[in-house]
Amino acid sequence: EDLAQLIYDLKNINPSAAISVKLVSEVGVGTVAAGVSKAKADHVTISGFEGGTGASPLTSIKNAGSPWELGLAETHQTLVINGLRSRITVQADGGLKTGRDVVVAALLGADEFGFSTAPLIASGCIMMRKCHLNTCPVGIATQDPELRKLFNGQPEDVINFFFFVAEEVRSYMSKFGFKTFNEMIGQSQYLDTNKAIDHWKTEGLDFTKLFFKPEPWKGDLLYQSQDQDHDIYDILDRNLIKESKTSIEESKPVQINSMIKNTDRSVGTMLSGEVAKKFGHKGLPDETINIKLKGTAGQSFGAFLAKGISLELQGEGNDYVGKGISGGRIAIYPPGNSNIKPEENIIVGNTVLYGGITGECYFNGIAGERFAVRNSGATAVVEGSGDHCCEYMTGGIVVVLGKVGRNFGAGMSGGIAYVLDEEDNFKKLYNAEMIELEKILNNDESVISDNLLKHDKERLRNLIENHFRYTNSPKAKNILDNFDNYLPKFIKIMPTEYKKVLIKMYEKKDQSEKSQRGGQ
Repeated sequence: EDLAQLIYDLKNINPSAAISVKLVSEVGVGTVAAGVSKAKADHVTISGFEGGTGASPLTSIKNAGSPWELGLAETHQTLVINGLRSRITVQADGGLKTGRDVVVAALLGADEFGFSTAPLIASGCIMMRKCHLNTCPVGIATQDPELRKLFNGQPEDVINFFFFVAEEVRSYMSKFGFKTFNEMIGQSQYLDTNKAIDHWKTEGLDFTKLFFKPEPWKGDLLYQSQDQDHDIYDILDRNLIKESKTSIEESKPVQINSMIKNTDRSVGTMLSGEVAKKFGHKGLPDETINIKLKGTAGQSFGAFLAKGISLELQGEGNDYVGKGISGGRIAIYPPGNSNIKPEENIIVGNTVLYGGITGECYFNGIAGERFAVRNSGATAVVEGSGDHCCEYMTGGIVVVLGKVGRNFGAGMSGGIAYVLDEEDNFKKLYNAEMIELEKILNNDESVISDNLLKHDKERLRNLIENHFRYTNSPKAKNILDNFDNYLPKFIKIMPTEYKKVLIKMYEKKDQSEKSQRGGQ
């Protein structure tokens, strides 16, 4: 379900892209590949244990994984038997070097073939296995300017290599009598297995299943011949794009009102893709496209939301709200006629703000588990969260105006968080491995800078004011009205190593500014 939703999100943000899933060649990979096909991926890669990056540990290279032949045969057979083969492209990789490898992979069922190590060698790689150390002696896998001068590879070297691979493939095709490459895919009966099976080392081994050729369903083929139906044509975003046409073309502000239901998934994502195509990550000016919705949103509401788009939802969200948010703003609050207490009820689901880059989210209610997981730059205010809040967070700011679950801040290496600890029990709930707790000083500050080590009081007040402005939160209003009383109850969460880096960075910045003033 999660994979299918991710594929759907990616297809929405860029409908013309082929969505690929990479799987390790192992026992049972065919079943997984069938699930990937049903999840509507356009492409699946079966990766063998040979090849791979020189940054891998030698023990992993020598002892982990299995040959691509085994995984590829199982994948192709499973897809054909289940009538799924025609709608997905199958690629094989993992140590392919020659045209013969390509032909064997095609006969076992591959449409495409991945090469990496061999072309690298053609470019001059001498396999020192230092790809991760920035010391590549031939200047390929390094950013060192002096070492990069040693690189003498030419595009023609790689082109010639693939010409020879293609020529070898053509010679095998002519021997078999195939006119087109597609005719060769899945024709495992052309593999000469007698010599290998008759060898004394293979006594007792049964290769019947490996070389088995299943019959395709009626209307199905042994290679990719159909496009997946991604269900992205009759969706809410198509209407939003039409109504936002003047904003996208002329950057004029627009206000859109619409109803939404829980089958409307990834709302705002395709619209963000259209904005990104024209303006890139820079997006539009703030509040250029203003969308007000009523109802219950489906999964991935506001995924990859671009700058300049504001989503206001009167209702409730689902899982993955604000996934990968990229500059937009999301505000969710209960309907005005609702009798629930927002600070005591769930307003959005699990894994909200997953991988957020930049942007703002304001939720007048409680979030589920793993709130702001892997957030790397977005700002969010919520009135409570489940377990694992701010897990693996690397940047951004999170404010929680209520209770949190256990394991807060596990793996948190960047960004800051503020938690309202009214019951004085937060110390029992946070993961102390990488973060430390700080009290917020009640200083008289009027300026908010980008220095995350200072200005906590004004930064916190400013974010709560925004939260009240966009969601009309009663709790936010109460905190603002009694801010000096609430301030001592807030705890600042700061990653330990991140703090050390910031101290050094700001000290260097201050010294640079002092030297510039002294020079003047």
